[in-house]
Amino acid sequence: MHDLIIRGGTIVDGTSRAPFAGDVAVANGRIAAVGRRIDGQAATVIDAAGKIVTPGFVDVHTHYDGQATWDEQLAPSCWHGVTTVVVGNCGVGFAPVRPGAEQALIQLMEGVEDIPGTVLAEGISWGWESFPEYLDILSRRRWMIDVGTHVPHAAVRAYVMGDRANDDRVTRSDLAQMTEIVRGGIEAGALGVSTSRILAHRTSTGDMVPGTLANRDELAALADVLRDLGTGVFEVVPRGMDGEATAEAHAEIDWMGDIAARTGRPVVFSVVQTHTELDRWQELLARSGDLRDKGVRIYPQVANRPTGILFGLQSPSHPFSTRPTYQALAGLPLKERIACLRDPEIRAKILSEPNGAYDHPLSSFVYTGFGNMLPVAEPINFEPKPSDTIAALAESAGVGPEDYCYDFLTGAAGRNLLMFPFTNYFRFNLDDVHAMLTHPASVYGLGDGGAHCGIACDASGQTFMLAYWVRDRESGPRIALEQAVKTMTSDNADLYGLHDRGRLAPGYRADIAVIDFDRLKLELPEMVYDLPAGGRRVMQRAKGYAAVIVNGEITIRDDRATGALPGRLIRGAQPAPT
Repeated sequence: MHDLIIRGGTIVDGTSRAPFAGDVAVANGRIAAVGRRIDGQAATVIDAAGKIVTPGFVDVHTHYDGQATWDEQLAPSCWHGVTTVVVGNCGVGFAPVRPGAEQALIQLMEGVEDIPGTVLAEGISWGWESFPEYLDILSRRRWMIDVGTHVPHAAVRAYVMGDRANDDRVTRSDLAQMTEIVRGGIEAGALGVSTSRILAHRTSTGDMVPGTLANRDELAALADVLRDLGTGVFEVVPRGMDGEATAEAHAEIDWMGDIAARTGRPVVFSVVQTHTELDRWQELLARSGDLRDKGVRIYPQVANRPTGILFGLQSPSHPFSTRPTYQALAGLPLKERIACLRDPEIRAKILSEPNGAYDHPLSSFVYTGFGNMLPVAEPINFEPKPSDTIAALAESAGVGPEDYCYDFLTGAAGRNLLMFPFTNYFRFNLDDVHAMLTHPASVYGLGDGGAHCGIACDASGQTFMLAYWVRDRESGPRIALEQAVKTMTSDNADLYGLHDRGRLAPGYRADIAVIDFDRLKLELPEMVYDLPAGGRRVMQRAKGYAAVIVNGEITIRDDRATGALPGRLIRGAQPAPT
């Protein structure tokens, strides 16, 4: 008697094996059998006819560090077939922390990952000092998905060095304390250590992120802990990710390659196409490929779509938000505000007013850059052309770009959004992203679940991978279903030493997604106010997830949460089933 049988689906097992028709049986949280036809009874049977059956997706680049202390769902990742996440990326996190220094880590996360400080202050209950104590508290939590962690370099440096945390020099005592903290974190169950080096990463008070200017000896010492323990990943946001085009940024690949070769541990670093050097990503992937051919474990991590800012009338800032007449209406509920904004006299008045001062130096560039501003509306155009910008659409309609933009934003009950891409979309197509995703050296990630919550929702990338890259793309090459699934399952699981998941095979964890592939769809992003202290975030749901199963328990049925919370803290690398 099995606990669960998934019958008659198209099985995509996470290994790049060709899909095949068959059944999957589950017992005691593990996959009991996979085959063309499994006989016997089960307490629960899922009819998967016409659907695909995949391993649950493993997202290794998220920022739910704070959210994991109060939220059971860990949305939006839970809505997109994700069954395992890894937090503590980019060098930022909430442990270790000295009593009384919690606000500094909040400001760090707020500045780097755009998670409102009020949300974090209200939501996090704290109660720990050391990293192992943080893990102990997480171990008592229950979620819809499993959670693994990195030890964040910035928090470690702040803990050890205090007011000197941004010095570019460390003492022997500093370094000894930092390496001991990292060692204790890895021994307690962290899956790696992370660091951030891009100059654009700042705290919410404008200070540099601790560790940004750390020298190679310090970075090597942290990585040597992983070598000595024989486990763990070294995750890096390297200089140049923000478009910095200097000798220092270009040299990042050298020290990262040296550390990977020296330690034998995987080094994972972020790669995007930047505005300053459109083709530099090619060099980074080529260099990584050469190193991998020599047995050096270095992995460029790439996204599967453009990264940018989403905004509209649901957002506090947009092309009209600084104009006096709009500001007088800004506090109204959206429905009432739209009714006012559609009044011809109010429309004319707002359009006649100049913009006021925005609160960020880049804001004016973004909110008046109609030549790079793209509409996001139903049905979503995931690969718009230059003719689809607000400026081009306005010219085609014979009106000014502000007039066109105003009418677009006030349409669809105010749900329409605009996107201003910052990376990966400078040629107005996704061909470069396709080349990144399919390069033999790259791994998929950078969804940033839990971060940038007021301006983006890239954590829906798993659904995008299947619905667009595998099924719908017409303007260029697609990605084979079995390869797309492998990049989101066994590739990431193996990279982080989670050898007990990522495959549909007997003995592996019963982390499974049953997907109505033909019906799979990303819904329009929307602003919701469900964070602590009424904090806002962009949420993007999906349609087409018939079931998501974590550790043998069904957490999603027909795109809705069942209330099951089988997710647990992952402590350390996990062996493959024997």
